[in-house]
Amino acid sequence: MTDHHKRSLLKLAALAAAASALVACGKKDEPAPTPAPAPAPAAEAPAPAKADPLKIAFAYVGPVGDGGWTFAHDNARKALEKEFGDRIVTSYVESVPESADAERVIRDMAGQGNKLIFGTTFGYMEPMLKVAADHPDVKFEHATGYKTAENMRTYDSRTYEGAYMAGVIAGKMTQSNTLGVVASIPIPEVVRNINSFTLGAQSTNPKITTKVVWVNEWFNPPKETEAATALINGGADILFQNTDSSAVLQTAEKMGKRGFGWDSDMTAYGPKAHLGSAIIDWAPYYIKAVGEALDGKWATGQTWWGVKEGAIDLVSLAADVPEDAKAKLEEVRSGLKAGTYNIWKGPISDNTGKEVLAEGTVADDKFLGGINWYVKGVEGKVPGKN
Repeated sequence: MTDHHKRSLLKLAALAAAASALVACGKKDEPAPTPAPAPAPAAEAPAPAKADPLKIAFAYVGPVGDGGWTFAHDNARKALEKEFGDRIVTSYVESVPESADAERVIRDMAGQGNKLIFGTTFGYMEPMLKVAADHPDVKFEHATGYKTAENMRTYDSRTYEGAYMAGVIAGKMTQSNTLGVVASIPIPEVVRNINSFTLGAQSTNPKITTKVVWVNEWFNPPKETEAATALINGGADILFQNTDSSAVLQTAEKMGKRGFGWDSDMTAYGPKAHLGSAIIDWAPYYIKAVGEALDGKWATGQTWWGVKEGAIDLVSLAADVPEDAKAKLEEVRSGLKAGTYNIWKGPISDNTGKEVLAEGTVADDKFLGGINWYVKGVEGKVPGKN
């Protein structure tokens, strides 16, 4: 290599070293870059405002401790609280007479902000209609009635199915062939139950007759006791009732006869006398009604539920009920549940011998809602009927 080349290479190397030194010096003097700020946390979406609970009130015709009708409704009210929790608030007023007091109580319930009001007896129908007209923003539910409005509907249980099933057992268990019924108020609902009990008994024992004593009240234990005593003294060895207390069964127990519970399981009130209890479970309907109100799907109409919908049953049969009676009861229950068994199917005659339902004819709900006569086998006349 010539001296010229060596000098050239040395020069290039020197220039490269100088350039590197300049770059290093520049990096040292240059300020460090500012780090990018951390992203701000996303703002949490505000929680949706919690809806106020639906306020629901119940007007009861009897005391919640009656052991029967009102007790059954109050059990269903408690089932509502369990089902819907803090989405609802319930309250009730017990022993509300079927009079001007009913309108006052129901109007007060609406004034207190209740948006769904249940009236649990037939006699509240007209008072509820009046209050409903003045409170279009409130929904009203009337038990056992037949009048509706845009914001008032009716609901009922086919209690006659429970009465018929009790009759099936009574026909098998009677020794005197005389049955007794303590009845409340002579409206079609009650007359229908007396007749259905009798038809059920006749299905297992065509020889039976039924005696009736009316007390003209839903809940009056002393009067119910007097009526039950009169029936037993008149030869009845099995008692049935369409009243709201346990007095009838208790009287049967004291007098050594047999009887049935009504509306609720009354076994504990007369364990030796008790043959079974025709019960109503209002909870399925109440849960449906409240669910519709909460979901904005409530609409007026009429509902009548029975064994098929789980609203009616005969429970707690006595140990001495014979197997053939139990088999017949199960046949009836299964048929009612499936819709294949018709209690009110002709031929049926009233107790004057007049045919009221032709052979093969099945009664519709309109027919059932207008019954004001006794079937063959029931003694006497319906009060108020000429």
